[in-house]
Amino acid sequence: MPKISLSVRHQLSQEEAKQRLARLAAEVRAKNSGHVTDIAESWNGYVDTFSFRALGFSVSGSVEVREAEVVVEMKVPLAALMFKSRVEREVLAHARQALE
Repeated sequence: MPKISLSVRHQLSQEEAKQRLARLAAEVRAKNSGHVTDIAESWNGYVDTFSFRALGFSVSGSVEVREAEVVVEMKVPLAALMFKSRVEREVLAHARQALE
């Protein structure tokens, strides 16, 4: 399965960055409840492991909150690669806004 790897720098504490990203995830889930299903999410320290289905595609990955950056890695089906640049733009925009 192809991967999407993104990194966003921040100047927050790890705990504050984690809390902001957890709030962002909850907001995104609420806004997209009709389009996103089978959502699973689990925080272990500063790493959030997630999976969901959207537009018929299964997506899984992780968000690691580090001291000065957040690293997002997602596995997407080959058939979803045509949406890769859009997904990258959306994830980066939302993460940057949450971490400002």
